[in-house]
Amino acid sequence: APLILGFLTGILTMLLGVGGGFIMVPAMLYILGMSANVVVGTSLFQILFVTMSSTMVHSLTTRAVDIVLAIFLLIGSVTGAQIGARLAQRMRPDYLRFLLAAIVLIVALRMAVGLGWQPDEIYTVQFL
Repeated sequence: APLILGFLTGILTMLLGVGGGFIMVPAMLYILGMSANVVVGTSLFQILFVTMSSTMVHSLTTRAVDIVLAIFLLIGSVTGAQIGARLAQRMRPDYLRFLLAAIVLIVALRMAVGLGWQPDEIYTVQFL
């Protein structure tokens, strides 16, 4: 089961651009029955290698990588990961599962809204 799960996650990551953790974490929690603390560490370790290989394949085949944007995202991600790791150690596993479920639902809702509504300029930021 873990081998098939990893294989399917890798395919979805390359096809859809969704993060492997977005699919892998709920699957490890609910399909494989792993504890939340082990899931987070296992997912992060596994994603490290998947991300490196898929980034190289994508950047070499499509040549569509914005280095400046990637650097800014990297700075924010590393900072956020440090804060998130400290918060996750203090939170109960049930709250972490609830938070994950809420994020998944919010993203799904936003994607559903995006199917019928598109902004005039997709590369501008506006306050609502």
